[in-house]
Amino acid sequence: MPTIEELRKIRIEKLKRLSDAGILAYPAKTNRTHSIAEVLENFKKLSKGLLGKKNIVIAGRIMAKRGQGGLTFLDVNDGSAKMQALIKVDKLGEKGYQFFVDVFDIADFVELKGTLFTTARGEKTLEVADYKMLSKALLPLPEKFHGLQDVEEKLRKRYLDVIFNPEVKEMIQKRNVFWSSMREFLVKNRFLEVETPVLETTPGGADARPFITHHNALDMDVYLRISMGELWQKQLMVAGFEKTFEIGRQFRNEGMDAEHLQDYTQMEFYWAYADYEKGMEFVEEMYKYIAKKTFGTLQFKIRGFEVDLSKKWEKYDYASTISKHTGVNINEASLQEMEKALQDLKIEYDKKGFNKGRAMDNLWKFCRKKIGGPGFLINTPIEVSPLAKKNEKNGKLVQRFQIILAGSENGNGYSELNDPIDQAERFEEQQKLRDKGDDEAQRYDKDFIEALEHGMPPTCGFGVSERLFSFLMDKPGRDCQIFPLMKPKS
Repeated sequence: MPTIEELRKIRIEKLKRLSDAGILAYPAKTNRTHSIAEVLENFKKLSKGLLGKKNIVIAGRIMAKRGQGGLTFLDVNDGSAKMQALIKVDKLGEKGYQFFVDVFDIADFVELKGTLFTTARGEKTLEVADYKMLSKALLPLPEKFHGLQDVEEKLRKRYLDVIFNPEVKEMIQKRNVFWSSMREFLVKNRFLEVETPVLETTPGGADARPFITHHNALDMDVYLRISMGELWQKQLMVAGFEKTFEIGRQFRNEGMDAEHLQDYTQMEFYWAYADYEKGMEFVEEMYKYIAKKTFGTLQFKIRGFEVDLSKKWEKYDYASTISKHTGVNINEASLQEMEKALQDLKIEYDKKGFNKGRAMDNLWKFCRKKIGGPGFLINTPIEVSPLAKKNEKNGKLVQRFQIILAGSENGNGYSELNDPIDQAERFEEQQKLRDKGDDEAQRYDKDFIEALEHGMPPTCGFGVSERLFSFLMDKPGRDCQIFPLMKPKS
């Protein structure tokens, strides 16, 4: 069995044969008249010449090549579909036929001109009268029936994985429908799509560790955004816009697992004159719309849970849920008691910058894994929600909701904090936590405080990342990215 390098050397020699024959191995132009999908869809009419000339031209990658005597059958795929083509010595002549057989390989892109017919076995086929090289492949494709087997290699060479795995191609197409349908829903509801800075001098809008880079022209360090322009979109609420949203990439320099990515797509909307209760109604409707458009159903199997988006969405009280699953009353327990509970439950947690808010969050995440949803987590303590408006009946809680699906958070919304004094105080508390070692705590943003002091109307904000798509696909987040970040091979 020849090695990859030996096969490449053989193909380089064939490349030279093309050059010696005065044939371009990588021409810029093709005379393709139809995609293969169009040919198959209109096969009868095209084969009878009812749609113009009988001679048609297709183009695509050779996926298989089978020779017998003076006949060679090809499978050609152009991305829209696959069809069979027939190369015959009595059609091309001995020289033309043999040149094709000797120089054209599986994986090459070719242009084929000819007429259509159906074989005795009922296979729709193009009988080739002329051919042209479009791109000579110097490396072979993976073995036909097995493709790429190594998981890391599949993600690293996604282009090969797509060729041999229709499910990956379908996932990429569904991913497009997912974000397109979300955008469509928001635009239909008169939200204005906006763009906000990716580089920020003060990262804000989330509890997360940012990536840092250097801006050469201004000679200063800047941060890649950790939210989808939350503080910028709120400034647009100050400016008088009623409904805005942004879909784009954001970056968090945190751990990597099945749910967490560092470079991913997020959507956030901001809706003036609406609160978190209106937000819950709107988001439930949006999720159903997206799921139906993307997957054609509202029923999903996700990580062992049966999730039915069409049923009544539950509401889960933060403190009651923690008490139910851990026995801890977070309203009365001390930090030491919470930490002991975490240890007793064998819950791993980061001791750096550990505080009451982090303790509550770790307890909640333990409980969350037991909830299938769909539903909303409500009545979140103020310690874990520095940007949300206080509950008007209980100042220790905030007006926040999280979408719970299959044991995880799949969306997060608030009645946004628009009291500049309250916001400044909370930024100060967050800064104290940073000073004690909590590097995910938020920074004080004086420009945002100044904007709030000009007045921002009551506003509901909501964000959801591509985690939702990966959950509905029931796959790890990295598998649902087209080109996930991979560590280079050493």
